[in-house]
Amino acid sequence: MRILGVDPGSQKSGVGLIDLQGHRIRYVHHAMIRTGKGDFDQRLHLLFSGLSQLIEAYQPDVAAIEDVFVSKNAGSALKLGQARGALVAACGAQGLRVTPYSPTTVKQAVVGFGRAEKDQVGHMVRMLLHPPEPLAEDAADALAVAICHAHHLPLQRAAQAAG
Repeated sequence: MRILGVDPGSQKSGVGLIDLQGHRIRYVHHAMIRTGKGDFDQRLHLLFSGLSQLIEAYQPDVAAIEDVFVSKNAGSALKLGQARGALVAACGAQGLRVTPYSPTTVKQAVVGFGRAEKDQVGHMVRMLLHPPEPLAEDAADALAVAICHAHHLPLQRAAQAAG
């Protein structure tokens, strides 16, 4: 199973792909979708089209995305929510089911501590996946979201079977 992980941002979003084979995870790809600081509507389009192209190229089976956290700046939180919406829409347009995870859940799954720092998350992602090149912080976070989903799949499958 190929899992797409997404760390949403309005100026740059991290994307990570892993393959899950049994209980083993394997690194596939990571990228950054950079939109800059231009017209916001154009940035949303760039997020949608950039993720759509990655989905077409790598053909993931499922997607997971980090939830928007509440920020002190309401305007920034609204823009981040819209960016996340464009990314979720890109997944939906490609027929992917998207599962959301809170930042705390992602950190707990990868580091074992829900309040871990970003550098701890990046370190564990590098230890688990051994990517062939350095990881930008947002790309490491996206791979962490994919790892989190891989860890939660058995629970989700059991819940579906029971319900």
